[in-house]
Amino acid sequence: MEPMKPLKPMAPMQPMEPMQTATQGWWPEGLSSPASSGSQNGMRYAYFAAERRLVVECDGAVTQYDTGEHRIDGVAQSAGSDGPTFSSQGGEIALSSLKKVA
Repeated sequence: MEPMKPLKPMAPMQPMEPMQTATQGWWPEGLSSPASSGSQNGMRYAYFAAERRLVVECDGAVTQYDTGEHRIDGVAQSAGSDGPTFSSQGGEIALSSLKKVA
């Protein structure tokens, strides 16, 4: 029986990739960090409280909406005929009821 050979030294670990920041997000430039974000059924959203904007990406298309006085904190579980609904301090809001921002 032969004696065990010494193990090779471990290769140094590679540095981690930097985390994605608000300026590198999928939403348009010029928005702060999102107050809430999430995804459901192939759609994702990010709500920017400071700018009162909701940004939604669906099938690769990104659209901004003016949320007015609504503070978005989540997407509702069901998507009706008017599209997804979002939860806010005042209850559920249909995406179709928000004004698109150019």
